[in-house]
Amino acid sequence: MTTPNTARLAKRVKLSDGALITKMLDIAEGLDDVIKLGRGDPDLDTPAHIIKAGQEALANGATHYTHPLGIAPLREAIADNIRAYGGADYAADEIMITPGGQQGMFIIALSLLDPGDEIIVPCPGYNPYQQAAEMSDAVVVKIPMTLATNFTLTAEMIEPHITERSKILVLINPNNPTGSVTPPDEVRKIAELAKKHDLIVISDEIYSRLTFGNNTVLPVASLPDMKERTITLSGFSKAYAMTGWRIGYLAGPRDLIMPMSEVNHAFAISTAAVSQHAALAAMTGPQDCVEEMRQTYDARRRAICKGLDAIGMGYAEPQGAFYVYANVASLGLGITAGAFCERLLAEGRVMMYPGTIYGDHTDDFVRMSMTQPVDRIEIAMQRMAQVVESFRADARTAAI
Repeated sequence: MTTPNTARLAKRVKLSDGALITKMLDIAEGLDDVIKLGRGDPDLDTPAHIIKAGQEALANGATHYTHPLGIAPLREAIADNIRAYGGADYAADEIMITPGGQQGMFIIALSLLDPGDEIIVPCPGYNPYQQAAEMSDAVVVKIPMTLATNFTLTAEMIEPHITERSKILVLINPNNPTGSVTPPDEVRKIAELAKKHDLIVISDEIYSRLTFGNNTVLPVASLPDMKERTITLSGFSKAYAMTGWRIGYLAGPRDLIMPMSEVNHAFAISTAAVSQHAALAAMTGPQDCVEEMRQTYDARRRAICKGLDAIGMGYAEPQGAFYVYANVASLGLGITAGAFCERLLAEGRVMMYPGTIYGDHTDDFVRMSMTQPVDRIEIAMQRMAQVVESFRADARTAAI
């Protein structure tokens, strides 16, 4: 009887990150009144007009396959929306609807990366980019970012890591997990670097509608000579609270989108028809719901920062998305972020994730999601303060 080549399977499918998240969720299931600041899943509901459009679509027969690229009205609406927010000028056949932005990452990797190709990714950054590259037998080149630059990726950081094997550069703007926004001037420098070294840029702009203060996102593909070498990845999960609808999109040059559509077709035939009609309502309907959500996250952001300030815990300036990236090491407790998260969950019944899940080269930071109301966040910060004091009491006892 033969056995599977488990070593090769383990190489291609890394389980450590998912196992840690699963472990945290399992612990939380056995506790009462857990305040969950872990997953990037909005607690806000999908706006009513979007839900209604989905219900009407089902009633009218939207229960079958669609065009592999997605229904034409949705692709046209996305093209209009991209232009309205300062992006490139796309035709409908330069946009592909995917079952979530995350699947889009795997479609890109499996379509464009050959074994040995190098993909440059920011660290910390959204981990499925690394997983997708590893499944393509590509080489992941991690660019370590630090609090010194508010975890902002810069052209100066990137260039020393470029080799003759470099093929794709990933820019996540705003960044998940750090909440940093890459300034427009730096985006321009990164674009120039991509042209200089003939790189394809994956511009992940799924949080671009959720920025705070004076921070804005400059769409990479809108810059001179960048549309033909940029794939913009976005979707509806974050700005419209549609995570469960599983719908995202890729926008890029026709000669890349059309071949990638074959991979997308092999994965899923097409994105769920009902989700596409709901997304069409999101694109073409009233946009005040997005601004209301943004303001809600802004209030939550300020509540988290106030609580962290009170216990003396440092953090990166949260400029976009709905995350605060907080520095456990700044507390001087002598523990890892992972250990902090586990004890905070067990004793304080507050769940958040360590930055190592997102490729952080240190074990010093935690990602806190703004996915609870302000009053619950305030309780979470009180519980965190109590757990921090518990750590310090242990240290005093040990010193006696």
